[in-house]
Amino acid sequence: MKRFYIIIAIFCCFATAANAQFGAGGGSSIVGKISGTLIDSVTKKPMDYASVGLYRSGGKAPITGVVTDEKGNFKLDGVKPGSYKLAITFIGYPTKIIDPVVTTDSKPDKNLGQVLVSPGQKVLKEVTVTGQKALIENHIDKLVYNVEKDLTAAGGNASDVLQKVPLVAVDINGNVSVRGDGNVRVLINGKPSGATAASLSDLLKAIPADQIKSIEVITNPSAKYDAEGTAGIINIVTKQTNMSGLSGSVSGGFGTRQNNGNANINYTKNRLTLSANIGGNFTWPQTSITQSFQDFHPDDATHTSQTSNGTSRVKRYSVLGSFTAGYDFNKYNNITSTFRVTDGTFNTNAQSFNSKTDFIDATNNYTDTSRTLGHNSFGGFDWNIDFTHKFHKEGEEISLSTQWSHSSIVTNYTNMFSSTFANQGDNIDGINNEYTVQLDYTLPINKVLKLEAGGKEIIRRISSTSNVFSPDSAAGGALVFDPINSNLYNYNQNVSAGYAVLTVTLPKSYTILAGARLENTDIHGDPINQSQALSPFSQNYNTFIPSLTIQKALSSTQTLKLSYSKRITRPSLQYLNPFLNQSNILVQSVGNPNLDPETSQTVELNYNTFIKSSVINFSVYYKRNDGLIQNVAKVITVRDGAVGDSTSGTLTKYYNIGTNNSFGASFFGSINPIKILTIRGSVNAFTFDPTVYPLYSFYQTQNSVRISYNAFLSGSVTLNNGFIAEVFAVENSPRYTIQGSNPAFSILGAGVRKQIFNKKASIGINTIEPFSKYKDFNSSTVSPTFTQTSKFEFPFRSVGLTFSYTFGKVSFSNPQQQKKGLNDDQKQGDQGGIGAGN
Repeated sequence: MKRFYIIIAIFCCFATAANAQFGAGGGSSIVGKISGTLIDSVTKKPMDYASVGLYRSGGKAPITGVVTDEKGNFKLDGVKPGSYKLAITFIGYPTKIIDPVVTTDSKPDKNLGQVLVSPGQKVLKEVTVTGQKALIENHIDKLVYNVEKDLTAAGGNASDVLQKVPLVAVDINGNVSVRGDGNVRVLINGKPSGATAASLSDLLKAIPADQIKSIEVITNPSAKYDAEGTAGIINIVTKQTNMSGLSGSVSGGFGTRQNNGNANINYTKNRLTLSANIGGNFTWPQTSITQSFQDFHPDDATHTSQTSNGTSRVKRYSVLGSFTAGYDFNKYNNITSTFRVTDGTFNTNAQSFNSKTDFIDATNNYTDTSRTLGHNSFGGFDWNIDFTHKFHKEGEEISLSTQWSHSSIVTNYTNMFSSTFANQGDNIDGINNEYTVQLDYTLPINKVLKLEAGGKEIIRRISSTSNVFSPDSAAGGALVFDPINSNLYNYNQNVSAGYAVLTVTLPKSYTILAGARLENTDIHGDPINQSQALSPFSQNYNTFIPSLTIQKALSSTQTLKLSYSKRITRPSLQYLNPFLNQSNILVQSVGNPNLDPETSQTVELNYNTFIKSSVINFSVYYKRNDGLIQNVAKVITVRDGAVGDSTSGTLTKYYNIGTNNSFGASFFGSINPIKILTIRGSVNAFTFDPTVYPLYSFYQTQNSVRISYNAFLSGSVTLNNGFIAEVFAVENSPRYTIQGSNPAFSILGAGVRKQIFNKKASIGINTIEPFSKYKDFNSSTVSPTFTQTSKFEFPFRSVGLTFSYTFGKVSFSNPQQQKKGLNDDQKQGDQGGIGAGN
């Protein structure tokens, strides 16, 4: 019962207030828009690329803003009812203030019509474009990449899109990292998914880019968020609708490498909202080329080398579907439920030619061929039910969220050798059930203070069954079930958490976001095997997670932010599972049930400015990782069936190897040198300088300070008649460990799109790596007793056609004008999740 103390305490603190106000409060969830057209008072011509900033009446810090289009039109969306002021700035014009601009529940939309702006003598050096729906936006607690604005995203998947998000890198296997740290927490609409625990890389390939509205990168999360993930949080926000009526869209792409399709339909009537979405990805069979070399010299009497050359053919498909239903009981109470299902598979057919050279005794030399057949599948569902109650005081609300995530991943493989090693098969079936209950409360105490507090309980139940098949001489060498080497692993994890965050708005445009979170983790693992005497293990520990952000608005166009955060990475099942993985007999791996969690602390200084229609963001940061988790490879002896002797191989196991102090800097910018051209770029560089514990110092061969980086550059041109063209390049340097490096990664791509049917449809063509059929990925591992290198050539060149079409009839009229009484109020605009990227 200890796990529930935090949640019960927090709930009791607010129970009296909730009971007194429940069902009788205020706090409108209605959102509207403020629009108009800027006209030069002298020339009577529209003012394009002027800045319109939105402030609270009497406020000094901008809430959001936009840049006018070529006809001088502007529109500020997502505006809650209230009293505001507009600040209009443009080069050569004095700032024009309109105050107040009032919107209400009954009239949430305000059209100012033509707004005349007089020219003046004062020339402004900078103008505000805060909140513009540009490709990249910077918020106080996150960076937002608006996928809807990315031309080359069409026809791709979430993994493709993430490669272009600033600070994020994706390797050839689909592993995601932020600022070089792979311990990332990935959310979908602000919630974890059980599918990410089973196979994150496969899930990302299953999400069509056309389903994604934006991607949020939170490098220094406040205490409100789960502390899991030392690198921070990536939140994938999917497209939703807040329009009245029936609408939908169909989109997709067909190409030489992969094919994508996506369809969604949305219906809103009175207080009921329904939406459904289905998308899929199918990859044509792809053949990769593999090469590896191992050189073993554990002592003066032993020196051998092994080479392997082969091919690997992979076929892949995946499907993702969801259904959401929401209902507003009245103006203050809302319930929403989402059911999301995933399914996918990929099959592998690999062949290789292997040889061994013994430099001491040539009679141990051999050559061999091998074949591996693999079948991998993943699937599951996430079911969320969320209830929100808004109180009488504006901004005060309490929400209860629940989620059940179920996922499974099945890995079946068969290794067959011509002579040297014994054939082997293994069927691995993993099941993950995750149950979550979360309570959150928000209270704006006054204009200066806002309190957020809550509690959360996560219950994880994971099991992994490995059924090994070995040759049986009585069955003519056929593979039969091997109970001695088969195993079962049960893993239970409970995480109880409570948090409080205080936002303080101070004079002189200072804002402070301070919080604290306490998490208790209780773990129990139970390995079962007939041949290994493995004992159950348990862990229980508390983690205190403070967070602090101080932001200063230097001007309406410049922001300076200093932040501190602490994060934790709990070892997952693959890190802890103590059973030996022999899918590659010469390169084996095993988990470590004694792993401790890895923690990180990050201090970051960030500067953001807008100059006319351009944006510049620059950060410097220091990050310390304690209990750094890395895999360490050691030499082992493998029985050589061909000559009755033995040969050398490697065994990789995860350890807490030490600490790492990293310094880094990141930059991204967007400029418009001419009206039709937009150039965007980002780069992130950081150091790797670990201090290894004495127990593992023998294995360390990477002793010097290493610098890694990832960079992105793109240019887009908007032409007449609905034509848009873009080219981009991605470059990721190698990532380093104490024993070597992981592969570098780069991509070059381009696309052209034509909008048709009054922009309700579009067709386009995209290409990836047009000048090279294969991409090379090289890695190395070096220890005092062996050297291991590998080369992987993956077919990347592709050309594809993309299309999209939207349909339906929707109404943007204010539904409040047609309703009577509070019970008929309709909720609009809430996108859910961490944020909608507005």
